[in-house]
Amino acid sequence: MFKVAISGGTGIAGRFIVERLLAANIDVVSLGRHAPSISLFENHVEFRKMSLTENPVQQSLFDGCAAFVHAAFHHEAGKYRGGEGGDPTTFRRANVEGSVALFKAAKTAGVRQSVFLSSRAVYGTQMPSSVLDETQVPKPDTLYGQVKLEAEHALLELSSVGFLPTIVRSTGIYGASAGSPAHKWSDLLAAIERGEAVQPRVGTEIHGEDLAEAIWLLLSTEKSKIDTAGGPSGPIFNASDIMLDRQELVAAYAKLRGLEDVILPAKADSSLFNMMDCTKLRSLGWKPRGRLDLAFLER
Repeated sequence: MFKVAISGGTGIAGRFIVERLLAANIDVVSLGRHAPSISLFENHVEFRKMSLTENPVQQSLFDGCAAFVHAAFHHEAGKYRGGEGGDPTTFRRANVEGSVALFKAAKTAGVRQSVFLSSRAVYGTQMPSSVLDETQVPKPDTLYGQVKLEAEHALLELSSVGFLPTIVRSTGIYGASAGSPAHKWSDLLAAIERGEAVQPRVGTEIHGEDLAEAIWLLLSTEKSKIDTAGGPSGPIFNASDIMLDRQELVAAYAKLRGLEDVILPAKADSSLFNMMDCTKLRSLGWKPRGRLDLAFLER
């Protein structure tokens, strides 16, 4: 039976990934500090205790696993950019050294493929309005982006005939998984309910289910096809879907909830924004929904 280990399986992104794997009848091993609650997932998920701040990593974490998805990230609660808080040293050590230790243990244990959930943040500040594809030279301008890029490099260096590293650079993830109502816009939508004004903003988003589909696609696709799709930039894949202005989000939420007299934020200037090119992932058959989907709020 194909078994996949996933770190951070109870996190925002990880929950979607675990659910997609379970839907494909994959045995899942959740690596983390705490076992998933009984109600979080519909089917059984094995738990093995792991922390990014603890070394060395035991190879036994990956016993019986053919693949490893690394979605765990050490950060202050509710923060990614700026997640180092007042301790950048521990932040870097956990997210770089801790990740590298996991990658090495997985490879030594005989895991054949590792997928790393990286971030759009590795690109940093680029030429205004330019499109970001995977050949773009990364210029991370946050510690968050820097540690993601360092972990990317470390994983790629471990590439060998029997170990395929794959990197997914994801934009912001929205939506709520079936077992948890929490989502990235919880506080924002609560502010709308209270009648508070929302600040203008524009950014790119991807639904968690579409991100999980991308990762499952990379896990289940033949290595030769991934190599071909990777091209000159190698096994690095952008994952993004829509550009979303908060004006659109607030209007859609107000309509969904039947709220009247909601104050719409001004439309943000998107003319200089860097969109992500996801041609490589689409070439493998990936088809994100291409629209804002607030259905998760109706559950």
